[in-house]
Amino acid sequence: MGLPYQGNAGGDMMNCKLLLIIILFLILSMAPGAVTGNEIDLLALPWEEIEAIASGQTVHMYMWGGNNGTNNFIDQWIAPRLKERYHISLERVPVTDIREMIIKILTEKQMGKSTGSADILWINGENFRLAMEKGLLWAPFTFILPNYMRYVDPSADDLNMDFGKATEGYEAPWGKAQFVMICNSEFVPIPPDTMEELAEFIMENPGRFTYPSPPDFTGSCFIRQVILAKTSGPGNHSSKEGSEDAPGRRSEAWNFLNDLKPCLWRQGRTYPETVGILDQLYSNGEVWFTMNYNPLHAFNKISQGSFPESSRTFLFRNGTFSNTHYLTIPFNAKSKAGALVAIDLFLSPEGQFEKLKPHVWGDGIVLDPSRMDPEQRRILEDIGSGPSSLSPEILAMKRIPEFSSQEIESIEKEWLEEVGKK
Repeated sequence: MGLPYQGNAGGDMMNCKLLLIIILFLILSMAPGAVTGNEIDLLALPWEEIEAIASGQTVHMYMWGGNNGTNNFIDQWIAPRLKERYHISLERVPVTDIREMIIKILTEKQMGKSTGSADILWINGENFRLAMEKGLLWAPFTFILPNYMRYVDPSADDLNMDFGKATEGYEAPWGKAQFVMICNSEFVPIPPDTMEELAEFIMENPGRFTYPSPPDFTGSCFIRQVILAKTSGPGNHSSKEGSEDAPGRRSEAWNFLNDLKPCLWRQGRTYPETVGILDQLYSNGEVWFTMNYNPLHAFNKISQGSFPESSRTFLFRNGTFSNTHYLTIPFNAKSKAGALVAIDLFLSPEGQFEKLKPHVWGDGIVLDPSRMDPEQRRILEDIGSGPSSLSPEILAMKRIPEFSSQEIESIEKEWLEEVGKK
């Protein structure tokens, strides 16, 4: 007897394998969020498979909700593109302080809750340090993101250190901020280049300068600029976690600020509580200087009609402090694949350029221009150009990493005792 006919055996085997692949895909796509990264090692998969798993998921992004420009960028630009391109729903969950969410995730971990509320957190500084110490973040994930690997310089200190804490890939840089000074060129035709020149101008024009009092972050940063000028100098301040200058080294900075008091707005008897109040004083012409941690702040305010067109942004000769804000994924995120795809879109050149636009947000990009093609660099150069703003190249040349979060806390407390209460 001859052998049974086997002419289609190879085709049957191929069909069987294909059927198994289809069944696996259906399992992943029919139950969005059911396979979240707890059941499989997402970081070991090709990016195309991560996108397939992410399809149909809902990603909950917890973030500070106090900026309308930021909120609109998420709701009107990021979310629609995630939905259209990847079938991912992004829900923005506003909070007053992201630390509230850090505490909630810590509680979930202590209760053994493997599926949490948040998939993405907008985070940096002290909150990142606390989340790392308590083991609340998922895994080093930046190496899996195509846009991170293509456009971000992983060796940049201002991207891999978050207020003195090494990021180690647990958070992806999303935007940059840099401290800048702003003056009205009608009254300040030549901006001061150093703290000494600023002090000279203040004393020659009493009542036309002030700064916000801590804990306002911008006012605190101006104080750190004074400390930088009067103590260690660029590159030598304590930017790493756990390092701290001896408080006695700051005495020259406190003497400098106390000497200026009689020539400040209202003779230094009081300070603006927030940078927003300082902006109002500047807009009204009561003071001739303001400051911000957004290099496009003056450009944006002029566009809104809030600042005089004679406003100019300037930096100190020795540079100004810069920090980066990040996106991260909690250990118990339900939709980890969706979070990865969303964060990669945040890092795309088009996403970075959109949020850089002053009328959108004016937030700095984290991408390396040298890794862009000529057309992308042209688009970047055209955004926010004008007499009131500085080029990305100048800002990059003057960028200084921030103090550690512990050091900032120490400085603010000491300023209150040595300057604020005197």
